[in-house]
Amino acid sequence: MRILLIEDEAALSAGIKRGLEEEHYEVDAALDGREGLEMARSRRYSAIVLDVMLPSMDGWTICQELRESRDSTPILMLTARDAVDDRVRGLEMGADDYLPKPFDFSEMLARIRSLLRRDKIHKERVITIADLRMDTGARTVTRGGRPITLTEREYTLLEALATHEGRVLSREAIQERVWLDEDSYSNTVDVHIGLLRKKIDQDQTVKLIHTVRGMGYTLRRESGDA
Repeated sequence: MRILLIEDEAALSAGIKRGLEEEHYEVDAALDGREGLEMARSRRYSAIVLDVMLPSMDGWTICQELRESRDSTPILMLTARDAVDDRVRGLEMGADDYLPKPFDFSEMLARIRSLLRRDKIHKERVITIADLRMDTGARTVTRGGRPITLTEREYTLLEALATHEGRVLSREAIQERVWLDEDSYSNTVDVHIGLLRKKIDQDQTVKLIHTVRGMGYTLRRESGDA
């Protein structure tokens, strides 16, 4: 498993990195906030250890940007011991846990292992909406018991809609936050919605994918467009 460590105190960063590597984790380290964010976006990590106070970009902003781009990597945030507001703000931004400084490495290791266990359980969960069933661990989709084959982009789009059941996702949010692609053509989302509808809703009495005019798309149980 690979862990991203974003901590600007060089000695502390080196100590944490060495300790995690001795526990057989692979570790990438960044001493700068903006560099850490780019590293988090450039590859998949099993967990992120994130300090609050960083040069160029603070930990809250990094956490918020990752969550807004639908990056669900578990985040352990490092805070000052007496800074209760830091902990609350970090959790509100989407951090999964926090660890006050100074700390024992054994406690950090226990927190990381706990987050990794929770993330594994989360990724194995099944989403059920009407007769649509998504196994997010196996990345399989069925409707009415019938297997549905999706492309990677179609699956990502359906998962985003399903995990936000009943909420509207705009074209821009899908393009920029779901696919992380700001440069694709403006009708790309519409085209993929059309393809997804053929696979999910074609020949079905109850339609699940709906257009909300002027706003975007939503997946819900009711039939008919908004």
